[in-house]
Amino acid sequence: MVHANAVLTPRGRLLLARCVVDDDWPIARAAEHFHVSWPTAKRWASRYAAMGVVGMTDRSSRPHRSPRRTQPAVVRRIVVLRWRHRLSPLAIASRLSIPASTVHAVLVRCRLNRLSHIDIRTGEQIRRYEHDRPGALLHVDVKKLGNIPAGGGWRFVGRAQGHKNRATTPGITRRRRQPHLGYAFVHTVIDDHSRVAYAEIHDNETADIAIAVLRRAVSWFSARGVSVERVLSDNGSCYKSPPGATRAPNCRSSTSGPGHTDPRPTAKSSDSIAQWPPNGPSPAITPTNSLADQPSQHGSIATITTGNTQR
Repeated sequence: MVHANAVLTPRGRLLLARCVVDDDWPIARAAEHFHVSWPTAKRWASRYAAMGVVGMTDRSSRPHRSPRRTQPAVVRRIVVLRWRHRLSPLAIASRLSIPASTVHAVLVRCRLNRLSHIDIRTGEQIRRYEHDRPGALLHVDVKKLGNIPAGGGWRFVGRAQGHKNRATTPGITRRRRQPHLGYAFVHTVIDDHSRVAYAEIHDNETADIAIAVLRRAVSWFSARGVSVERVLSDNGSCYKSPPGATRAPNCRSSTSGPGHTDPRPTAKSSDSIAQWPPNGPSPAITPTNSLADQPSQHGSIATITTGNTQR
């Protein structure tokens, strides 16, 4: 890589090489003109004559062959000991009678040098769970955040000024003689494949607001050419619709209600399964609920299991 004070940048190398090859400058004169040594000028001129403009860029110094590199069988044993037994490089080195530096180099190449890269349950390398195309599944959730007083909260301006800002903020209410600023509810709708998020901030998390946000999110995704197929939520109260509520058009809804005991699919690393593909839909493990297409007794949104979970 070219450093800040390098005499020859890729553009300077090209100028030197063209002076020697195209303009027939003597190598000694070109080296003197560009303030480099004779071998340096000769090297860039020869590379330009053989490779052209492409040869003026930096190339990797990695050797073409590494005859003393760790054998694949040893690499597999190191990986197995790391995955299955969570052993440190020193422990693996003592078991296999090889240097700990070699074990560490192998773990770095395999991205297993940190235990945080390994699933704590299966021992496999973490692979993100996702569907194979945008719109296949939308995750909806609500984040409850406390409002910040005008002028800044105490974490930013200090406790004394923060309490003053809290007391003088317009529209506050009193709760146990203390100023209460209320909460902001961030409704988020995230696409499972691309992780593109649509969010709105409201002052409550009622079912009407959740339905309206979902409708606008579906329209927002549709305007960008994404057709929504499924929606997945948690057991939040706003997602348990009251009688007479209607669901968003052109999409199916999935919730993990009391009648559905299988763990819901998430984007957490601990839910990755070895047989799941790294990118693409997971195979159906649990059968589809036969009662999912029927409305519940309380008039909630019809729920449909996606079949992407494992017991």
